[in-house]
Amino acid sequence: MPKNDDGPPGPQSPYIYGLYRHLTTNLSKLSVNPACMKMLVFNMQPGWDVKVVVPSSQKSWIGESKQSCPSSRADAPLAGNAFHIQEITRGRYYYPKEPDGMGEVSSASRPLSEGEVAEWVLLDGTPATCTNIALHNLYPGTIDLVISGPNLGRNSSAALAMSSGTIGAAMSSALSQIRSVAISYGTVLHTTPNELFGPANILSGQIIQYLWNNWGKDVGGIRNGEIDMYNVNVPMIMELLNPEGIDVHWTHMWRNSYGRLFKAISDPGATSTTRDVPNKGQDVARQYPAQQREPGGDVEGDVSRDEPATLVFKFSPDFQPLITPSLGSLPVGSDGWAIAKGHASITPLRACFAHVDHDPAAIGPESLRILKL
Repeated sequence: MPKNDDGPPGPQSPYIYGLYRHLTTNLSKLSVNPACMKMLVFNMQPGWDVKVVVPSSQKSWIGESKQSCPSSRADAPLAGNAFHIQEITRGRYYYPKEPDGMGEVSSASRPLSEGEVAEWVLLDGTPATCTNIALHNLYPGTIDLVISGPNLGRNSSAALAMSSGTIGAAMSSALSQIRSVAISYGTVLHTTPNELFGPANILSGQIIQYLWNNWGKDVGGIRNGEIDMYNVNVPMIMELLNPEGIDVHWTHMWRNSYGRLFKAISDPGATSTTRDVPNKGQDVARQYPAQQREPGGDVEGDVSRDEPATLVFKFSPDFQPLITPSLGSLPVGSDGWAIAKGHASITPLRACFAHVDHDPAAIGPESLRILKL
């Protein structure tokens, strides 16, 4: 089952249709249903049956949140394993066409029209929401593998991965004890040449096939003692066109951090809803669309138009330290190091916030694990 956090095919989601077509025509017979952005789901049988479920719109930078709401509202959920329990998730059907996957949306399922290649599902929810609904409501008991991506932009390093809707969708699958692979295409060239799309899809298909056939073991895994999920990053560089392609490294995650992500808006009358992302900034954030206004409302939500807006902030990050760090500052063998070297990376992950054994007594007998104040 393919899934992503960028939405259906379009300028902000240029990769999902190409990978879908590669998987369905070159690797084996597949069928896709897009319902939630950044997720591919595969029924691994002779002749793969691929269901695509993706978000109906851009849902980057929301981590493993299970539902969305306008980010200007005071009751917006935090990133992480959060539910917005008062929201209803609605879906529609999507019918992509050649050559670019652009297609029609329908409120009801219907037969394919001339030129349409599949029926996908679009959900008005987060990537993690799409994964869970696909696995337990749309296709219960029939999905063997969830592919989240390909994301437009890298998801290497802890700072980016912890905020990633793509990885959040894969983690949602892992927590349902279904194998998952998150795939991201790192933006290096501005703009990315179209001729790189095909080689990136071929390499990703090879990696997916290899991982499925050689899934690793982890005694701490939540599914049969195997690795919960993998995070794959492919740099979109010209070397992909070389006959030998690019190297693929097993990596660990670069543990880094970020600083200020938002800036205060000083103008009390400011009503801009665009997120200010530098042109050459963080390629996961890239050209964010305007936030949706509430019907009949404005970006300040419940704040009266007559009151001065003193607490108004706008997403305006500086991601240069995360995207272009010096090679010497990167731990050798990390995903950030691999991307900086022009290599693809595969990082095995557990679907959890890792704990720290801060004291030897923490793993000793029960009596030693009691904190005495």
